[in-house]
Amino acid sequence: MALFPIFILILIAPSSTNAQWPPSPGYWPSSRFRSMSFYQGYRNLWGYSHQRVEQNALTIWLDRTSGSGFKSVKPFRSGYFAASIKLQPGYTAGVITAFYLSNNEAHPGFHDEVDIEFLGTTFGKPYTLQTNVYIRGSGDGRIIGREMKFHLWFDPTKNFHHYAILWSPKEIIFLVDDVPIRRYPRKSAATFPLRPMWVYGSIWDASSWATEEGKYKADYRYQPFVASYTNFKAAGCSAYSPAWCRPVSASPFRSGGLSGQQYRTMRWVQRYNMVYNYCEDNKRDHSLTPECWG
Repeated sequence: MALFPIFILILIAPSSTNAQWPPSPGYWPSSRFRSMSFYQGYRNLWGYSHQRVEQNALTIWLDRTSGSGFKSVKPFRSGYFAASIKLQPGYTAGVITAFYLSNNEAHPGFHDEVDIEFLGTTFGKPYTLQTNVYIRGSGDGRIIGREMKFHLWFDPTKNFHHYAILWSPKEIIFLVDDVPIRRYPRKSAATFPLRPMWVYGSIWDASSWATEEGKYKADYRYQPFVASYTNFKAAGCSAYSPAWCRPVSASPFRSGGLSGQQYRTMRWVQRYNMVYNYCEDNKRDHSLTPECWG
């Protein structure tokens, strides 16, 4: 008789596939923006000898001598910024692969930044995707990070996946394969980046903090550490656009925000795949992050 309730449980339990893959967001903003080749929108910034472009894909790598980085040709004041990225498998502890917005060169020590960072890992453990927002120097000496971290529902080393940042004057939305994983709304000018930013990508050694708070360091016996980028997209209002340039949207609504279906998908991801939320960290001084409770 004990087999009967077990059989019933099997019937009503969701499959592991459904439990691991997010529900459809119902809208695919990446389809609205055309792809560009690397040189149409970007240039090497540093580590020129550690990057190459082949068949519309950019490969950058880190070894003992250097990492590498690139930067958009022009700054933006809003837009949709994305790339399809494939990461290196195996031991990558201490290594950061990044795609982000920043104005650190224009405002050193007083800059804004919006990050998608892949935190390297050890054998048998998943990459962590870290999203972060810095405002007016809060990522410099006085660190006020706004991190949300995720374990992805797929292996990012197997294939290219599309990672995007939607930045408008009223919100920032992070997306993975068109699935919204985080929305950071503008609640005040003090907690939101409003100055023009460039688009960057890089791979570099962050052994002091990247993997389990610096417990595991980059091990150059496994060099080179490689990342590949393709399907670049950068669309929106550049810093040189006329004042009437309208911010783009990541939802079916021109006014922005998320649809109900997109919002439910985002909440699903945050329930099952989010592994850290700065607003829920009791060790943080939340007087410095008023958006958590405002």
